Amino acid sequence: MTWHEAGAEFLMTDAETGAGAFPIGRSCPFDPPKEYAALRADRPITRAPLRTGGNTWVLTSHELVRRILTDSRLTAYRPPGALRMQDPDELPPPEKIPLVALDPPEHTVHRRMVANEFTVKRIRGMRPFIQQVVDNCIDAMLANGRCSADLFTALAVPVPSQVICELLGVPYADRERFLRIADVLVDGGSTEQQVATAIDELREFLAELVAGKARAPEQDLLSRLIVKYQEADTYQPDQVISTAQVLLNAGHETTTSMIGLGTLALLDNPDQLAAFKANPSLAPQLVEELMRFLTITDTVCFRTATARIDIGGVTIERGDAILPLSAAANRDPAVYENPDALDIHRSARKHIAFGYGIHQCLGQNLARLELEIVFTTLFARIPDLRLDAPLAGLPYKSDGMIYGVTRVPVAW
Repeated sequence: MTWHEAGAEFLMTDAETGAGAFPIGRSCPFDPPKEYAALRADRPITRAPLRTGGNTWVLTSHELVRRILTDSRLTAYRPPGALRMQDPDELPPPEKIPLVALDPPEHTVHRRMVANEFTVKRIRGMRPFIQQVVDNCIDAMLANGRCSADLFTALAVPVPSQVICELLGVPYADRERFLRIADVLVDGGSTEQQVATAIDELREFLAELVAGKARAPEQDLLSRLIVKYQEADTYQPDQVISTAQVLLNAGHETTTSMIGLGTLALLDNPDQLAAFKANPSLAPQLVEELMRFLTITDTVCFRTATARIDIGGVTIERGDAILPLSAAANRDPAVYENPDALDIHRSARKHIAFGYGIHQCLGQNLARLELEIVFTTLFARIPDLRLDAPLAGLPYKSDGMIYGVTRVPVAW
């Protein structure tokens, strides 16, 4: 019996869900909050309260979310620890803003510097390495002698960690330290103090790494990026450090969450899993559909209006907060037939789980390849994989920008 067949729900209090205020917690690990569908049908753009105080414009239709995310009258910047800008005039200087929060023209310049590192051709060249990493992790799972494991720590965390190390050019001698820091950042059980300490340590680690590569460039992404800035006479170590931190957060935490939650979704939909096992060539469609279905980056695209905007029959004033809900857009029946069902045969390429517009995820090609290799290899090598604990009792991470699960006990 699947989660939906059982009618199961999380046991969450109003304080945990933020009832009546956004962001709203999920009542099912795979579905967006129920309120989204009602808003999309009646008020696809509406004013709503924020948990942290104040209000935001909430957008829930696929069309409106895409339109607003391509509007140049928005800023992507958010002050540290805040959901939104209070005043668009409070923007810090561009060199103090990470790439994901920069606005044009600075965003255009810095994104161009790194964009060709993530072309389909370059990422495909990483396939043998990624395949070896996945095989090694599954070898270790099968060799533990217990016919059981926590898939989160055995596969979901180490695969993206090792891949990002290879991409950034983290020396093998330093990878243990790097991975220890990364583990704290993706562990839903880490305290605020532990996370803050890990972020400081990561910044220090990346500063040392970037300084070393500036002295002696190698054949890796950070070295090539440093050389590009040096040749353009615009090299600033802090900018490269921030870009490296963004790539770690975006490419590591999201893929980790997708491996864990995606495995659960497939185990909870045995008909779809059986179809995939029978035809592994469906892997690209499977990944797109899981991205659409789960949309773990639902609230990542918070924006602030820098000018007056008329959209969807309402007027958004300068300084207003805007929350385009990706998960609501990805379940829009105007775009997807039977959107609340996981269907690996559908074409889900219009999804906006990777964002949309100028801030669309740089590492999406890498994420797709990692997920394709993980799911294809996992279910080919362990075809009788099953969940080894009640789905409702697992620890889910719903208090951050990236939704996910932090323990996936499986057996075979």
